[in-house]
Amino acid sequence: MTITITNVVDTAITCSACIASCCKLEVMLITDTGVPKAHIKTDQWGAQTMARLADGWCSALNRTTLKCSIYENRPWICREFEMGSFECKHEYRPR
Repeated sequence: MTITITNVVDTAITCSACIASCCKLEVMLITDTGVPKAHIKTDQWGAQTMARLADGWCSALNRTTLKCSIYENRPWICREFEMGSFECKHEYRPR
C-alpha cells in the first residue's frame, strides 16, 4: 500500500489579490540569501530575523505595491512559503 501526501496548491489565490498578510509573520534567517543588513534584526542571543517596522510589517515590504523590495534576496522561509499553499491559505487576506 502506498500513501501519497501532497500539499494542494489553490491556484485561485494570488499575491496580487492579497494584502501581504504573510509579511507580518516573524521570519527567521537560517541561511544566507543576501538579505541586506538594513532588513536584519539580531536578538540578544544572536538569532537573526527579518526586521519589522512599528506597525508589524516586514521592513522589506514596499508599502505602495505590497511587493517584496528584496525579492531576489528574500529569506529561505519566504522562498518556501508557496503562493496558494496550505500556509498561504491560512494567512491569506483578500484586498
